[in-house]
Amino acid sequence: MNSKTPAGEDPKKLERTGRVREIGSQAVWSLSSCKPGFGVDQLRDDNLETYWQSDGSQPHLVNIQFRRKTTVKMVCIYADYKADESYTPSRISIRVGNNFHDLQDVQQTTATAGNQGRDDGTGVRGPTVAAP
Repeated sequence: MNSKTPAGEDPKKLERTGRVREIGSQAVWSLSSCKPGFGVDQLRDDNLETYWQSDGSQPHLVNIQFRRKTTVKMVCIYADYKADESYTPSRISIRVGNNFHDLQDVQQTTATAGNQGRDDGTGVRGPTVAAP
């Protein structure tokens, strides 16, 4: 049985069909920095018009901590290169571990469209964290 979710799958559709369940609400979310009015609430509000925008030196981090060990099947991040311009992340790294001191990379993605060689912030919207 293939347990991988195909790239580009709509996370809301997968949730409606029962293939995954959204578990982001079970986590504690924190950010490395944010501009006023562009924090965790805007990141998590399920509105594609609002977003997180960092306000500090790199790296820009979104930390998602679960109270107990949790199986995560997929992490979906919405990024709109056309709308966000230089604020679209150029690299995304998913790391897992028991605490901040033992995190290990499990997935890295490099975005190529729309960052025009600049990496001076981030405009990330509506992440979905899903479990099987």
